[in-house]
Amino acid sequence: MRKITAWAAIIAVPTMAVGVYGMNFDYMPELHWKYGYPIVMIVIMSVCVILHRIFKRNRWL
Repeated sequence: MRKITAWAAIIAVPTMAVGVYGMNFDYMPELHWKYGYPIVMIVIMSVCVILHRIFKRNRWL
């Protein structure tokens, strides 16, 4: 059960972030930054890697 919970938590991060950035509106300042998209992708990947390491250390994965 812990494995399912850990993977669900890891998958929830990019799902939420992509859901917010996938909306059709133009009022987010980072959408107009030169490196806004790569920064968001790096943050998403970093959070997923950190969560994976935490769950691996706690033997949930």
